[in-house]
Amino acid sequence: MTTILVTGGTGTLGGPVCEKLRTEGHEVRVLSRHSPPYAVDLRRGGPLLDRAVDGVDAIVHCTNIMRHDEQAARLLIEAAHRSGVPHLLYISIVGVDRVPLGYYRTKYAVERLVQQSGLGWTILRTTQFHDLILRLLEGLAKPPVMLVPKAVRDQPMEVTEAAYRLAELAAGPPAGRVADMGGPEIRTFAELAAAYLRASGRQRRIVEIPLPGRVYRGLRHGGHLAPESAVGRVTFEEFLAARFDDGSASGQATT
Repeated sequence: MTTILVTGGTGTLGGPVCEKLRTEGHEVRVLSRHSPPYAVDLRRGGPLLDRAVDGVDAIVHCTNIMRHDEQAARLLIEAAHRSGVPHLLYISIVGVDRVPLGYYRTKYAVERLVQQSGLGWTILRTTQFHDLILRLLEGLAKPPVMLVPKAVRDQPMEVTEAAYRLAELAAGPPAGRVADMGGPEIRTFAELAAAYLRASGRQRRIVEIPLPGRVYRGLRHGGHLAPESAVGRVTFEEFLAARFDDGSASGQATT
């Protein structure tokens, strides 16, 4: 039986990764700040981190600690070295090397740490998950006018599809940088906003606005998209229909 440690194993992505690994017969250790017996804060590490990684066959690193991602990765890699872990798998984002967003730069720095770690490694990049787009749109829909970035597209995908791919990779040997995964459709933010309003039954006027800066330019040019890797199957409308029970809400959206 293979023993696999999943950091962030109670999160949006880590949870379904753990579930899939268990259904495949693997022993799963969940590392999370508030999840005994491996309640570890990866910003600090410590003896419990060493105990969590001891004897595992692979680590799936799903934790996101925003400004502390690099520190967490360093501590995890050091612990993996001490325990002789043969495989470290990291989930990253399409476009981290093309869009000059601060968080993307951090993810790209962690990629380089993994690649230079001396461990066997695998890196999978995906486009944004439906859940994140939904949270963004919920925030944008709070005012009576819904302002969305003009000429920016996205390619959202279902988180469980990424989770199942991670579980598959974790059960195999280190594979280096594997093929990216993207959602099934590339849509403008205005289209995604309109879909959200229809599904949720909310009524807002959608207004597209241009934004300044290099980040917006990178997004407008599609640096975060993977049209050649549109392997996802669940569309944003299908995700919304499941989230709101059905797709029959009658909210009106205007642009």
